[in-house]
Amino acid sequence: MTEKMNYTMKFNLDKEKERKAHEIITTVYKALEEKGYNPINQFIGYILSGDPTYITNHNDARSIIRKIERDELLEELLKSYLEK
Repeated sequence: MTEKMNYTMKFNLDKEKERKAHEIITTVYKALEEKGYNPINQFIGYILSGDPTYITNHNDARSIIRKIERDELLEELLKSYLEK
């Protein structure tokens, strides 16, 4: 008789959240650059004020940035900075 092995796949929600945040940040950054804005200044304005008009509508960046909460955005930016 063959013994059946049970394996459980582990889904890492933090890694998925981190990947999603990275994708959002990169997409919005590129859109801001393409429109001639300083992406760093625009991100700071958005994070501090919550005013979405700091983010361009180009390539749907304004809608995309709203898929992540500002505190999560700040957390991901800080983690990325400190890991380097």
